[in-house]
Amino acid sequence: MASVKLENLTKAFGKKVQAVRGVNLDIADEQFVVFVGPSGCGKTTTLNLIAGLEQPTEGDVYIGGERVTDREPRDRNLGMVFQSLALFPHMTVFENIAFPLMIKKTPPDERRQRVEAVANTVRIPHLLEKRPAHCSGGEAQRVALARTIVMNPAVFLMDEPLSSLDAKLRLEMRTEIKRLHESLRATFIYVTHDQAEAMTMADRVVVMRDGTIQQDAEPLEIYRNPASLFVAGFFGTPSMNFLQGELQAGEGGRMTFRSPNLQIPVAAPAATAGERPGKVVLGIRPEHVLPRREGAQATIGLVEPLGDETILYLDYGGEKPLVTKADSSVAWRTGDRIPFALRAEAAFFFDPESGARLFRGNI
Repeated sequence: MASVKLENLTKAFGKKVQAVRGVNLDIADEQFVVFVGPSGCGKTTTLNLIAGLEQPTEGDVYIGGERVTDREPRDRNLGMVFQSLALFPHMTVFENIAFPLMIKKTPPDERRQRVEAVANTVRIPHLLEKRPAHCSGGEAQRVALARTIVMNPAVFLMDEPLSSLDAKLRLEMRTEIKRLHESLRATFIYVTHDQAEAMTMADRVVVMRDGTIQQDAEPLEIYRNPASLFVAGFFGTPSMNFLQGELQAGEGGRMTFRSPNLQIPVAAPAATAGERPGKVVLGIRPEHVLPRREGAQATIGLVEPLGDETILYLDYGGEKPLVTKADSSVAWRTGDRIPFALRAEAAFFFDPESGARLFRGNI
């Protein structure tokens, strides 16, 4: 297996579109790294640059310590799985998996042995004589994985391979791909727009926007300590609440966050407390909005019962309602007036112009 290094990787399409902008990244051998971000953020283009399907405008790609920027895709020892599985409908599952070995002129006995071994790894030995049309979506996905694994690539590249599956199958295949990674101990680079996939599968998450890396960290670190307004809003279901307001100085280095119909005492870090207060965006996750705690008053505008928890939308007089996760054993009703509080130590403060994180409350 192998490490992957991206050095000042840049890709422009014409003079107006810069899809990837000076990306620098080191991926260690055997890591599972997920590129995540909205459509058009540059994640798939970055994957294609690693694969050799696109040539960089600037920068280099290294695999296993060797510069491969000018090598053809077939010479990079990579395995790729795409959203479009591209299985041959006229071939059996066995023949589909064996096809790259046939191209390499692998002897028939070795070919059968390797196909059967990899079919057992992905749990599809009973499908080998079927054709793809007779396989379910999840089974077809396993066939595509097997076809990639059979070549023993140094690095696995996956571009949204689960996006065409239904919710239940996606959950099953997420678990399967994670199990495969642990079994193969290979380097996996996975592209998705789904933050749940990124959180549950990755050793490291690389969040991209406008061709640049916004944050590169372990999944829980990104969730708990987002580096910017964009990252904070992208991760979490429901997403983080954002309130526009101002920090106003008080006595003893204390500050107060004020927005329409809401004010919160804030213990800012010493360095921040000494700076001039001003406009900020307060971000707080739904689990840190506490219904029925003494504080401000709100009206329940919408109730979404999910079984294990209930999502409430609290109208408190601001531009947008506050979203909170509440106890599902309580009979919440639309129109009820309830008190609520924010867990101040869990609040984040961001610059409204740059989106950069300023500090976290009560550090």
